[in-house]
Amino acid sequence: MQGSLPIDPDADLRRSLARHRAVATGMLVGMGALLVGTYHMPPGYWTDLLQASAKAGVVGGLADWFAVTALFRHPLGLPIPHTAIVPNQKERLGRALGRFVSSHVFTEAEVRRVLGRLDLARIVQKFLADPAASKPAAAALARSLPRLVASLEDGRAKRLLVRLLPRIVSGPAGARLVARVLRAFVASGRHQEVFGLAIGQLKVLVAAREDALRTAIEARIRAEGGAVIGWLAGATVAKRILHAINAELEKVEPGDSDLRAAFAEWLGHEIERLETDPERAAAIGRVLREALAHPSVAAWLIDVWGRLRAALVADAARPDGRTVALLAGVFANAGTLLAEDPAARDRLNRTTEGVLMTLLPSAQTQLSDFIAGVVANWDAATVAEKIELRVGRDLQYVRMNGTLVGFLAGGALFALLTAMFGRVAG
Repeated sequence: MQGSLPIDPDADLRRSLARHRAVATGMLVGMGALLVGTYHMPPGYWTDLLQASAKAGVVGGLADWFAVTALFRHPLGLPIPHTAIVPNQKERLGRALGRFVSSHVFTEAEVRRVLGRLDLARIVQKFLADPAASKPAAAALARSLPRLVASLEDGRAKRLLVRLLPRIVSGPAGARLVARVLRAFVASGRHQEVFGLAIGQLKVLVAAREDALRTAIEARIRAEGGAVIGWLAGATVAKRILHAINAELEKVEPGDSDLRAAFAEWLGHEIERLETDPERAAAIGRVLREALAHPSVAAWLIDVWGRLRAALVADAARPDGRTVALLAGVFANAGTLLAEDPAARDRLNRTTEGVLMTLLPSAQTQLSDFIAGVVANWDAATVAEKIELRVGRDLQYVRMNGTLVGFLAGGALFALLTAMFGRVAG
């Protein structure tokens, strides 16, 4: 069926080459017919002039036909030396073509010029700012995350997590991270929630252990003041102490209590020390490192890793999952940054250009080797055909011009020599 036939991508080139080749050959045949016709014309100067011109035209056309044909095949199938040049020299041609492209086309100046005209940062910004383009990219990236996570062997990932995390948090960066977390905590008011929870738990603990605390206080009074003092005042003192503790806890619970305000002030002071005091930052780093190095904490981190991995794999597969939404949000924020910050666009362009310039020498070598390898793997007939289809049309003009120039040159030379030396007797 017609629809099942393969499409020839070079069909137009083939037709154009055949058309120009037919014209060039037709001119050569016509010149030969003119030459034969001169032998049937009445003798005379103009017949001799036309005959000399036709002879030169035929010779010029034949010479250029031979030269053009010899580039791609043996003329008339005869194995004449130094013909079929392209098929016989395809490997050298491939290497030369590869060197030319890498050294004269794919140059540093040309790459810089193209990058400057493209403005990659603006292209990236438009892509990131367009939800229709960035969301599918976020979904594709999210779908690749499970494969990336699966490529991390559990044991290696856990060992890396247990070893690397304590080192990260033990330095100044760890203290700064803690300070930022605490500042966010205070700004949201969550520190008072934690404080209230602690007070509530302390009240529950005191109520649950009130009898034990009363007994312990009475015992302490007897130990310090003797049996008589303990018998007379032990129970009363214990009751008053417990009542005072509960009363103070009740005072702390309201949101405007002095103790809560003092707690907030102390917390702000500690945050400032974490950010400005190297010794305090180092002390917090040591505490964090020791805590994370504890076997129980390490086991907890491993469990967290497993849960995060399972949750990530499950969520990344959902087009409406949080992973896709998060990545889409990151893309949108990056697009907004590039749109509003010319310096960021400039940094992105300069960084991209710097990376490409660093990779350019290696890319030039690989491009040259790639082109040489592609040409070397072609068979000789394929090489000749591909090149002839692309330059053969222009070469047919060489044949046409050879025929015409030969015709004109032959006539001019005949006229000049006749004028100088007269006609040669036949």
